[in-house]
Amino acid sequence: MAERVMISAHMDEVGFLVRFIDDRGFLRVQALGGFDTRNLFARNVTVHARGGALPGVLTPGGKPVHIASPEERKKTPEVREFFIDLGLSADEVRAQVRVGDMVTLDQSARRVGRLVCGKAMDDRASVFLLLETLRALRGQDLRHELIAVFSTQEEVGLRGAITAAYGAEPTVGIGLDVTLAVDTPGVPAEDAVTRLGDGIGVKVFDSSMISHRALVDGFWDLAQDRGIPAQLEVLALGGTDGAAIQRSRGGVPTLTLSLPTRYIHTVVEAVHEADLRAGVDLLVAYLR
Repeated sequence: MAERVMISAHMDEVGFLVRFIDDRGFLRVQALGGFDTRNLFARNVTVHARGGALPGVLTPGGKPVHIASPEERKKTPEVREFFIDLGLSADEVRAQVRVGDMVTLDQSARRVGRLVCGKAMDDRASVFLLLETLRALRGQDLRHELIAVFSTQEEVGLRGAITAAYGAEPTVGIGLDVTLAVDTPGVPAEDAVTRLGDGIGVKVFDSSMISHRALVDGFWDLAQDRGIPAQLEVLALGGTDGAAIQRSRGGVPTLTLSLPTRYIHTVVEAVHEADLRAGVDLLVAYLR
């Protein structure tokens, strides 16, 4: 019997909302998604105002290193301490910016060796993976009915996938997202989670879901049979659209395919071209 397969990759990225404009025109922000503030110092940002995009600088302020005490240099600020400088007077800022305007980090994507590196690889690399899968399947007969979803608000609670799964009523769910690849100096091998270039991740567990065992075994066996590089993944914390699909209505057998990614939730997130290809190949093999 043909299954009704929903595959979901989220389009949103971690960012901010303007929450306050002070009397000098500096903006305070509300985080949308999780941030390690050590990666936010002195970042270029864009404030998406109704009248057009405004460039700004995000910083926690405080004393520069030249005059800061040793204790002040070691302090890690909270998101609430950061502000945005738009380089405009307070009146100019108030005329253009409102509380609730969106703020995004600025960074161009580029190739670094065999890596694609930039902001919002989480999860637009998986959006690319799903688009490439659809292109590869164009005009072909599929084993299953396919519903491709490009969701929003995943970073603030899997919200888009919740409503999409409710409306689509799939019988099988597949989440597409990134996962940690902490295969870098200073981290024990047991904490790497996945390794870049070793293939697409087949998620077994994260803190939002335990993948359906028959799907894990089926995708793993298919990868081995077809010679598609793959690795099993157990992630201590984190969640994906797969969890939203799994919990929809009466419950849906679901797993997540994970792209190993270094430096997650920074502006230099990095994915490996071989892992992208493996993800496309595995999805195509399953749907055919």
